[in-house]
Amino acid sequence: MSNSISPASLHHLLGIALETPLSIEAMCANLRCVLYPAFSLTGRLERFCSALSEAMRTLGITAEPFSESTLCNGRFIPGTVILAPGTFTDKELAINRVSTLYNNIIVGIYDEPPPLTPEALPQERLDAIVGRLARDMVHILVYVTEHSWTICTMNGGVVTFNTPLPATEDVRRTLVPKLTAQVVPPRPEDLDFRHAALTADNAEFRTASEDFLCCSRIWASSSYLLTHTSTDGLEYRNDFYRKIVARYLDQRSGMSYGFFARQLPVAVKPAIPCDNGYTKVEERTIPVKIGGKNMLVPVPDVRILTTRSGCKKHCLDSETDLVEIGLEQGIAYLKTPAGLPEGTIIRPSFDTLTILAHALGNAIIAGILKTLRPGSLFTEKLERYGASMTHWHGYPESTMLPVGYFVHGRDNPPVSCSTPQSAAYSLFGKIEALEQAMLTGEEYLGDVHIEPNHGTNIVGILTLEETAILLNGIDVAKAGSAERL
Repeated sequence: MSNSISPASLHHLLGIALETPLSIEAMCANLRCVLYPAFSLTGRLERFCSALSEAMRTLGITAEPFSESTLCNGRFIPGTVILAPGTFTDKELAINRVSTLYNNIIVGIYDEPPPLTPEALPQERLDAIVGRLARDMVHILVYVTEHSWTICTMNGGVVTFNTPLPATEDVRRTLVPKLTAQVVPPRPEDLDFRHAALTADNAEFRTASEDFLCCSRIWASSSYLLTHTSTDGLEYRNDFYRKIVARYLDQRSGMSYGFFARQLPVAVKPAIPCDNGYTKVEERTIPVKIGGKNMLVPVPDVRILTTRSGCKKHCLDSETDLVEIGLEQGIAYLKTPAGLPEGTIIRPSFDTLTILAHALGNAIIAGILKTLRPGSLFTEKLERYGASMTHWHGYPESTMLPVGYFVHGRDNPPVSCSTPQSAAYSLFGKIEALEQAMLTGEEYLGDVHIEPNHGTNIVGILTLEETAILLNGIDVAKAGSAERL
C-alpha cells in the first residue's frame, strides 16, 4: 500500500481520523472482541469459536469471553466487536446490550449453510443476506458447515473458506478488515445540507443528466448492478427493531448498491516540486510523494453530480435521483434538487466519502500531471469537462478495461463501502496508478480501483455511457454516439 499521502493529509482532506487503522497490522492491534454465545451451542459452533478465539489471540487481538466485566452500565463498551454464535431469543440479542448500532459491530455465527444458491441472481443473494441481518440485528453473518465457513456482509460480499475451522491467515487477511471497518451511512451532521439548491436549468446539468440516463438504460439489462433492497420488505422481530434499522439507515426506504457520478470541471493548479523536501506547506496544499519526487499539490474545491442513496440505478429519474456533493473550502456539502415531489427522501450515498476521495484524487493527479507532463489529456479533460465514476459490486474482465486506465487495489484489505479505509485506499491507489503510467510512459486517462470482496470503481475521462458500454459488452456502433468527456 502506498505511503504517498500522510495520515495528517487524509484528515485535512476528508476528515479521516488520524488513528484510523489502514494496515492489517494496525487493525489487529486496535481490535477488541467479546464472545457472546447463545444459551446453547452446537458442538460444531463451540469448536469453531474456540478456533476463532485462538486465531485472534495468535494475531494479538483481544478476544475474551462475555462477563459483566465486559460491560459498562449494562452495555458493551463502544468499539467492542461482539461475536454472537447461536440462536437467540429477542431479549437475549446482543443489540439489546449496545447503545447504538454505530458503536459496535455484531457478528452472527450460525451452524447452517448460507442461504445462497449457485443459480441465485446477485439481487436475490443480497436480499437473503440483508433479510437475515435485519432479523437478527447483526452487521455481519458467518455460516459454519461441516466442511466450510462463509462470511456475508451488508454490501453483498460473500467469501467462503473450504476448511471446517478458521485458519489464522484467513482470519487475518479477510475477517479482521471486516470487523475493523464498519459500514456506516453518512449522517446529517457530516454534510452541509443545501436544500433545493441544485439548479437543473442549465446546459451543464442537462448534458450530465442525459449521460446518467443513457448509462442507466444500459445497466438495466445487467444483473451485476444490484438494484434495490427495500427495508419495508424485510422481516423484523418487532417494531422496536424496525425503528432501530430505520434510524441506522437515517430513515432511508431501502438500500441500492453501486453509484454513478460525474465530477464537474475543476480549476487545476500545477503541483510544486520540492526536491529538497517540504520547507513550508502552504494553506490548501498537501505534500505528495510520487515516483520518488516530493511535491506540494494545490487542493481545489470539487463538485460532483451523483445518484442519491436508495434510488434505482437501472431506471433513473434525472429530476429526483441526482444530487450534488462536493468540498468547498474543505466543507463537505450536499445540494438537493428543487421541486421534489412531497415525501421524497433525499440522502447521500453510502459511498459519499469514497466519491469525494476520487474527486480530490483526480484533482491531485491533474495538478501533478500539469507539472510533470504538460499537455496531459487527463488534465485538459478534467478542467474542461470533468470526469466520470462508476461503481458496482462486480469485477470486469481485463479485456473490458479502457486503454489508459490503470488498475490498483487487488492486494488491499477487503473493507466495505462507506468506510474511511475505502476512501483512503481510493486516494492512495490513484497515486499508484499514476506511477504505473509514468513508469511505462503511457498516457494516464483514469484508474480502476479493485476492492476485494466488494466491487470495482472505474474513474476517468470516459462518459458514464461509454463506461457502461465497455463493461456490458455492447457493440459501440449500436450504442449511440458515446464520446469521451
